[in-house]
Amino acid sequence: MTGSGGIMLSVTCKIRLSAAGVHLFDRVSGMNVLLDEVPVPAEQFSRAPRYLSVALTNACELHCTYCYAPKHAAALDRERVVAWAVELDAAGCLGVGFGGGEPTAYRRFAQLCSDIAQSTSMAVTFTTHGHRLTPELVESLRGAVHFVRLSVDGVGATYERLRGRPFAAVVQAAALLGSLAPFGINAVINADTVGELDDLAEFADQVGASELLLLPEQPTAATPGISDADAQRLVEWAATAKNGVRLAISRTGLEAALPTAAAVPGERPLDAHMHVDATGVLRPHAYAPTGLSVGSSIMEAVQALREAR
Repeated sequence: MTGSGGIMLSVTCKIRLSAAGVHLFDRVSGMNVLLDEVPVPAEQFSRAPRYLSVALTNACELHCTYCYAPKHAAALDRERVVAWAVELDAAGCLGVGFGGGEPTAYRRFAQLCSDIAQSTSMAVTFTTHGHRLTPELVESLRGAVHFVRLSVDGVGATYERLRGRPFAAVVQAAALLGSLAPFGINAVINADTVGELDDLAEFADQVGASELLLLPEQPTAATPGISDADAQRLVEWAATAKNGVRLAISRTGLEAALPTAAAVPGERPLDAHMHVDATGVLRPHAYAPTGLSVGSSIMEAVQALREAR
């Protein structure tokens, strides 16, 4: 590839084929190019979802009342996860994202990330509360992780009340992540945090985050989820916000009221994303109440889930 100054650039791209065209992706630079003018025969479409999120474990030392993750003990087998990744990679998946629970509480987490980065061409990402990050762990993840999301619900005293940890610690976590890979900030938006959206956006900009992902609170056994009034406040803020950081919002229905851009125009939800929970059940997304157990082949489960929808 030739740059504007005539310099040759070496870029290795992963290719994904779909009804939208030919998708070129480079996990190191984060480059995405969609050649939508190139027709792709249906029999050549990539069979894997573009992205798979995986809850490695339900374990987490925090006790956020609004957390939707299951609270029973469960964790996936590392070799099984690596085998899934290799299978998904061959079928056109572009990235795998680890969550939980808290993924850094998973045994040999850095080794898992390294194994997948070395055995596939997919991007490896994870979402963390940040309180287990150390310089040693970050160093062990270097070169094996391509993007990280740091969960920050509110700022200052609000964060400390909701998460039961010092806000200064999450500031330190952001600094560590900044030395590892591009990272974004995740924020659950509810009655406690909707009034701090400006502060959250300012925090994300100050720590060098590339994105602020807004997560409207989902109903759990303990909480009703974001209220209609607070959801409207979120929509109004996001529609007029002028920040130095890119905004994104989870697929919970509110995105329909905002000027959002589709990553891949016309992409069906199950072609965009699927989720595996810590018991090995494949679901349409992390909030879905039901799914299908993954057997010997994750791609067989992917196909079965599509046929069941």
